[in-house]
Amino acid sequence: MEKELQAFGLTKNEAKVYLTVLDLGSSLAGVVARKSGIHRRSVYDALDRLIEKGLIGYIVKNNRKYFEVVDPNKFNEIVKEKEAAAKEIVPILNSKYNLVKEKQETSFFRGKNGLKSVFEDQLRVRKPIYIFGAVTGISKFFSYYLIHFNKRRRELKVPVKIIFRGEDRGKVEKTPLVEIRYMPRGHNSFASTSVYGDRVAIILWSENPYAIVIKDEKIAESYLSNFEFMWKNAKK
Repeated sequence: MEKELQAFGLTKNEAKVYLTVLDLGSSLAGVVARKSGIHRRSVYDALDRLIEKGLIGYIVKNNRKYFEVVDPNKFNEIVKEKEAAAKEIVPILNSKYNLVKEKQETSFFRGKNGLKSVFEDQLRVRKPIYIFGAVTGISKFFSYYLIHFNKRRRELKVPVKIIFRGEDRGKVEKTPLVEIRYMPRGHNSFASTSVYGDRVAIILWSENPYAIVIKDEKIAESYLSNFEFMWKNAKK
């Protein structure tokens, strides 16, 4: 039963002292110490804390304290007090948790459907999209999805700036609301980075593609600054 009492917040010594007093009835601290096998000083400490918690009381006879258990229904009151406290504090904790989560959030996506979630997120945010390290040939991952995506992007009037590899010059079709520039030849990468709103999406275009999306305003600003530097130095 000690473990059950510890679930109410009692320490091991408090639980043992409580059960000892419950078995003995009104008793002196010395008797409780001998019966429980706990050092006398530790018994006094445990009794003091149990009194503070309202679980133990005492009466004085001949100038000596006799300790006794208070009505065990007190544990029901403890549960109710904790529930009331939880109702007050949990909403506050949730608001703080959501605030921190709102500031920075990292999500991982794997496979074609996972990457579609990233593209859909770009449409939900409805902010300009800045892409560098872009690669051609990604249509093999999505077939008709990119056509549908670009159609909705144009309808939402979401502009895109893309920096492709130099090797991809001449392979990219012109699309409305899209500006394109190219890095010098020899700058190869199988990863692309997209910055949109307060998010940065890093996508690895492998056989089993995956993406990391970081939601953080400062990080997005930093990546956007990198993009703007590369954009100025990239060629049309």
